[in-house]
Amino acid sequence: MGGKPGAINNNSQAAAPEDIASPFQSPRGVQTPNPFSRKNTSLDLDDYFAGPRDMQKHSKWPIFMQLHGSILPKIILPLLAVGAWATAVTLIHMKVSPINISSILLTVLGFVVGLGLSFRSSTAYERYAEGRRYFAQLILASQNLGRVYWVHATERPGEQGQKDLLTKLTALNLIVAFGVALKHKLRFEPYTCYDDVQHLVAHLDTFAKAATVDEPDKVHKTLNRNPGFFKSVGEYLGVSFAESNPRKALKRAERPLGNLPLEILSYLAGFTDELVANGQLSVSMHQTMAYNNIMTLNDVLTGTDRVLSTPLPIAYSIAIAQITWVYVILLPFQLLEPLKGWIAIPGTVAAAYIILGILFIGREIENPFGRDVNDLPLETFCAQIAADMDVIASRPKRRNAEWIESTENRVLWPLSQAGWHTWMDRGEERIREAVVHKVEATFDSLKGVHNQVHPDEKVGEHKTTTWGHV
Repeated sequence: MGGKPGAINNNSQAAAPEDIASPFQSPRGVQTPNPFSRKNTSLDLDDYFAGPRDMQKHSKWPIFMQLHGSILPKIILPLLAVGAWATAVTLIHMKVSPINISSILLTVLGFVVGLGLSFRSSTAYERYAEGRRYFAQLILASQNLGRVYWVHATERPGEQGQKDLLTKLTALNLIVAFGVALKHKLRFEPYTCYDDVQHLVAHLDTFAKAATVDEPDKVHKTLNRNPGFFKSVGEYLGVSFAESNPRKALKRAERPLGNLPLEILSYLAGFTDELVANGQLSVSMHQTMAYNNIMTLNDVLTGTDRVLSTPLPIAYSIAIAQITWVYVILLPFQLLEPLKGWIAIPGTVAAAYIILGILFIGREIENPFGRDVNDLPLETFCAQIAADMDVIASRPKRRNAEWIESTENRVLWPLSQAGWHTWMDRGEERIREAVVHKVEATFDSLKGVHNQVHPDEKVGEHKTTTWGHV
């Protein structure tokens, strides 16, 4: 067919590409942005220090030279402060009066600081790993539930079949919507105005949708957050006074915001009930699978909320931070004598970089659902769920004969290149003999023996020559 890509034959009933464009995978010639992708992000500083890190991108820089994802930008100011402090102490020691302290204090405090930082890092990474496990569970449950709806739920004959088809597609969209809504909930984004979720839940009656319609000014502030240059720089450098309250949108709300992921689960449960009542999901095992996977999605919802709302107790966080800073402040006093004066300044900065780096990494990954570079790539997970639902829905349920009884079905490959119909003509006995011979040939091939079969040996009436030819 000639013409431009996507051109339509006038005699065809096919839809125009713009009528079938998917928000996740666009056909050729149609530029529809993927709302879950970060592949078109720029390389300016504002994006370079923003996150989460795109796992699809690859850097050829050595790992120790990579800045994207490094904790260095957030400890530049603390290191400058430590350097200034070490310089002042060294000047007093060199020009006024010796003020060095015995290094035994360095050993004693170092043990305590090491225990505190180890505890801080292990608890933070445990929360990070648990968050990843919950999203892996979310992807698994979404795939299972989508397969139950698409494959096991039957479509009724006649015009009702088209309605059932669109109904099942709607259900798959709701599965995607649950993952996206969960992402926004974990980031304290309570409305339905975001590009990746608004078209998936616009037809649902939810508290979040009502709040989005009734509070346009607050929605506008949420979508058009412009912190300004100095505030942005402060956030990148880890200045606590410049960090915005992530729960700001929740506090500004003047009407109930509901729980959008939970409300989506209610719609999915009601959809499943109707499938069962209509006889479209008649097998009890399939019904159980559907309800169990909805329950798994609910477990993910409550589990991720537990990870988010149960950080390390504040007393531990404060104590570990204070102990670490006391150790760093005392470092120049203890390094003056061993490092012979001025060398204590870079020595203190280097030691502080190691110690404070571990402390700040623990603080950054403690909440794995945020927008820091080292946080979990939730957009990628949501994009995977969307793509999985598209893959599941891309083919109708196939009858076994359509794919089994094919000439391209090499049932005994690699022993034989013959297809289904060839082996159907050879009889059951010879098929079983070939299966036994395949075991022997596999064993020989694993031992590295090639072409070991004598040309006169046979399987039934056919000669066996080499592996792959029967």
